[in-house]
Amino acid sequence: MDVNANLVRELRDKTGAGVMDCKKALAESQGD
Repeated sequence: MDVNANLVRELRDKTGAGVMDCKKALAESQGD
């Protein structure tokens, strides 16, 4: 799954987690 920057930014805004943590989490959950 291709994780786009908007999904990463949205997750970071909600959680305050780091970029790589968000990207990894989105990849593992197929962007959900």
